[in-house]
Amino acid sequence: MSNAPVDKGRRRFLTVATGVVGGAGAVGVAVPFIASWNPSAKAKNAGAPVEVNIAKAEPGQMIRVKWRGKPVWVVRRSPEMLDGLKSHEDRLRDPNSEEPQQPSYASNEYRAIKKEFFVAVGICTHLGCSPSYLPQEMGEHVEGVEAGFFCPCHGSSYDIAGRVFQGVPAPLNLVVPPHYYVDDNTILVGEDKGQA
Repeated sequence: MSNAPVDKGRRRFLTVATGVVGGAGAVGVAVPFIASWNPSAKAKNAGAPVEVNIAKAEPGQMIRVKWRGKPVWVVRRSPEMLDGLKSHEDRLRDPNSEEPQQPSYASNEYRAIKKEFFVAVGICTHLGCSPSYLPQEMGEHVEGVEAGFFCPCHGSSYDIAGRVFQGVPAPLNLVVPPHYYVDDNTILVGEDKGQA
């Protein structure tokens, strides 16, 4: 032990400097740690709305996009497809779409904002398989119905408005996601502007 006089000013400076450096180090560690709690850019994009360009869609054509990791279909229905919707309502489980599988602005006979375009999540309501789009071949699965969707996993069938037929495993109509028309050529899937 030394008998040299203690420089209290220097001691105070070193104590304060050590505290400041330690505090800065703690902040330097805490900021990235707290930032890691936020969702990644990839996760944010996965839930972000998706624009669908429908300008070149031909009658009967289906456009597939991905939203929140799920397939979303946009089908441009032909006049014949639309005319056929009333012909089989007595064979549907929920013909008036009373179950909340669609936003209020799509609770109509077409399950759509504009009857020509049908927007749906392409996942069967039975066990989550992805049905096949059959623009002209439903007769093999549902007699007298030209167009619709057929799930090969367990045999569920839906008409071209995504309404499920009776006597199949799927309990509900296909889900219509929130969407709106940005303009005549673009649909934004995943965001709801509350059209009535």
